[in-house]
Amino acid sequence: MKSWSSRLLLIAAVAGVAGCATWRQWTHTGEAGAAPASPPAGTAPAHVMLAPGALKWQPFPLGGPGARLAVLSGDPEKSGPFVIRIRQPPGGKIAPHWHPADEHVTVVKGTLFIGMGEKLHKRGAREFAPGSYLLLPAKMPHFAWVARKGEGIVQVHGMGPFQVVFVNPADDPRNKTGKR
Repeated sequence: MKSWSSRLLLIAAVAGVAGCATWRQWTHTGEAGAAPASPPAGTAPAHVMLAPGALKWQPFPLGGPGARLAVLSGDPEKSGPFVIRIRQPPGGKIAPHWHPADEHVTVVKGTLFIGMGEKLHKRGAREFAPGSYLLLPAKMPHFAWVARKGEGIVQVHGMGPFQVVFVNPADDPRNKTGKR
């Protein structure tokens, strides 16, 4: 009689071979040197691989003066998953606002201060260094600013459409006239 560990090893080996065969079926046509076949319908879309220099930064007025946005994947204006980066200049601020869906934020560069509430109060904010992650629940009012030493970049991902709803409509740049 075989030992329990021998049986487990045999099962793992069979599962591994079956997995490789399935992967080969998806990625190979069977002809030597032929291009890989497309994955079956309903599987993940093509890879997105971007070096920092390939990002296309665009003005992002909702992020405050001087803020810029780059779309990494998806379309933040449509339903479905998206990933964006937001760059703010040193000392850049965004007034209290909220989003209709959860917002996942990772600090990529600089020091970010975030506070919760309907008024921007520096006393209650927390400091987040590069590598920090935050989950801001849907409809949770919050505000943020970047330290005065260097720009800040955050990566945001979630389910679109991505919307910014300002607590005070007067803070919304879309409501401002051309007056300075």
